[in-house]
Amino acid sequence: MKFSTKAIHVGQEADPATGATIVPVYQTSTYTQDAVGEHKGFDYSRTINPTRLALEKQLASLEGAEFGYAFASGMAATAAVLNLLSAGDHAVVTDDLYGGTYRLFSRVLERYGLSFTYVDMSDLAAVRAAVRPNTKLFWIETPTNPLLKLIDIAGVVGIRGELATKATVVVDNTFASPYFQQPLALGADVVVHSTTKYIGGHSDVVGGVAITNDRAIADVIKFHQNAVGGVPGPHDAWLTMRGAKTLALRMRQHAENAHVVAEFLERHDEVSRVYYPGLPSHPQHELAKRQMSGYGGMVSFVLKGAQSRALDFANRLSYFSLAESLGGVESLICHPARMTHGSIPKEDRERRGVTDGLLRLSVGIEDVEDLLDDLSRALASVVPA
Repeated sequence: MKFSTKAIHVGQEADPATGATIVPVYQTSTYTQDAVGEHKGFDYSRTINPTRLALEKQLASLEGAEFGYAFASGMAATAAVLNLLSAGDHAVVTDDLYGGTYRLFSRVLERYGLSFTYVDMSDLAAVRAAVRPNTKLFWIETPTNPLLKLIDIAGVVGIRGELATKATVVVDNTFASPYFQQPLALGADVVVHSTTKYIGGHSDVVGGVAITNDRAIADVIKFHQNAVGGVPGPHDAWLTMRGAKTLALRMRQHAENAHVVAEFLERHDEVSRVYYPGLPSHPQHELAKRQMSGYGGMVSFVLKGAQSRALDFANRLSYFSLAESLGGVESLICHPARMTHGSIPKEDRERRGVTDGLLRLSVGIEDVEDLLDDLSRALASVVPA
């Protein structure tokens, strides 16, 4: 099956009890057993639920994988994957990453004896230099959040191959979605998504997923999914599954609109810099062409002049809602320094390029001419540079 066919059919078989074409919401916490230990594959919904199982099969197929495990949020999925590590282990991490991931690593997991080195992973020499004898994991975001750097997944896998001990390569594939990027095919061991974003696609449900082809890794993630219990309810699973069915259609429109918006911003006199992998000016544009099948719907940019102009501009838009999150059908604008990345210390943020003048757009699937008009009006109305 091709991508869109998988999205609609894998895990979506007709309900055996009724013939319902759409997978039902199995709103149950427990299951009646014929005798002790004799059941139909389901015993307790924290452990397994038919609606969640259908979602897990669907999403694993979209990444070309055998195993997928759904969680109540992207952060719950991330936390489950980090249980592959033990006290004393070290991870090399993308320095430009989601603020919530940084908060989990720096303020929670370091207390448990894990250590993290943050490097510009677009520089493979920097990745290699950060490796220690106890390095057991590489955490990649690509494109990164919010500066949209590209990281060579196969290149990092090659560095992992140089190590004397096995290390796990994990890719947060949220920005690209499985439609535009397939990290497992490039040698990664685990893919993580915040399904809240493009996979769900409608800003109406929070969720996450961890996906792998490695059975040993899958067993660890599955164990912690059940033991810790950060699972989605069946209705959340059903909403995510419904959203994923149209992922291919939506991603094509997100990317088409984002490319037009990025080119518009790059030409505009009030904009000093635009970050979008689809622009030839992007430092890793050639890598994006090799590693991705499309450039996605995220665009970041910096206005000229005082950084206070960014906040003024964000408040003047009509079709771009000022909001956390991304990946919904509606367009959003975010001020990363004060919103998604506020948990990162200001000094660290600014060293990485996340300044108070940076804005991040999640370009939706509205008519692109309306989006351009909205941006034009706001740019024309802000205080002059």
